Amino acid sequence: MTKKNRWYLILAVILGLIVIGNEMKKVSLEDMAAEFSSINWWWIVVSILCVLVYWGIEAKIVQVLLKRSNPSFSFSTSYRIPLIEHLFNAITPFSTGGQPAQIIAMAKFGVDTGVATSVSLMKFIVYQVWVVINFLICLIGGYSFLSSSLSKLKILILLSFIIHFVIVIGLLMIMYWYSFTRKLVDIIFKGIRLFAKGEKIDALYQKTIEKMDTFYEESRYMREQPVLMFKVSVLTILQLVSYYIIPYFILYGLGIKEMSIFHVVVLHAFITMLISLFPVPGGTGGAEYSFSLLFGTFTLSQSKLVLAIFLWRGVTYYLGIILGLVALTFHQNGQPKVKKRANLDASE
Repeated sequence: MTKKNRWYLILAVILGLIVIGNEMKKVSLEDMAAEFSSINWWWIVVSILCVLVYWGIEAKIVQVLLKRSNPSFSFSTSYRIPLIEHLFNAITPFSTGGQPAQIIAMAKFGVDTGVATSVSLMKFIVYQVWVVINFLICLIGGYSFLSSSLSKLKILILLSFIIHFVIVIGLLMIMYWYSFTRKLVDIIFKGIRLFAKGEKIDALYQKTIEKMDTFYEESRYMREQPVLMFKVSVLTILQLVSYYIIPYFILYGLGIKEMSIFHVVVLHAFITMLISLFPVPGGTGGAEYSFSLLFGTFTLSQSKLVLAIFLWRGVTYYLGIILGLVALTFHQNGQPKVKKRANLDASE
């Protein structure tokens, strides 16, 4: 881990402590202690199992996509990839560190860098597509009972959806209308050069074209492998469900039982999209605020809501940081030696 990423990690911890301190001001220690003592920890364990399954399914996706080039890539090794990805997503603004970190991690375990990039890209595409589809399903199926809860977050939710939707449309345009998309990018950069010129603009143009070319080549393989993409899609759907359902078990463990699973899944899906808007590591602050607004109607007291936020962030955010650090620190026996170019310290 680079010095820059260490500072990001420290920043994430400090921001987390600030948010926890701010939430603690809203309740008394006596109320918190009373709520804490009444927790049914078995349901909290189930929520932890859900997030472990979430990472496990992503590990299986990595293993499935690597089957052609690295058939002996073990599940235990594959499981470390999403943990490392989560760590770097959690400590970098806008979750920008996860993708390069997982590519370097795969290269570290003997996967060709080009293949690792391909796997990361295919995984990203399928995930984004199903996040958008899931959002539409949640919006159509749950708007009637969400409209009042979403009043304070409508604009942010709409903005987060537009961003994800534009990403998916852009990827699909490169996949199926590459020539048109290339001309469109050229026109956009011609417009940019009317206002700004120089080496930085030229470098940005070259980098954009290179990424488009890389993605287009990978998309050709994806189109030729419908069975593989179907399998990855099914696994991705299961992965999203296992993550979206986590708050249900946390709230159930706190004694809140009058709620539907679908309602919880819909709310958590929206929160997940909202977190991507906040520029701070892990969406700290924004994540807790969104949770308090959307899940506040389920709670019986302010202390129970604060405790629910702590447990939710502990399971979905801080647990991944801890396990990611463990995955990053300890090497498995029998793995290929680390290549100089495949050093995780290069991830930023």
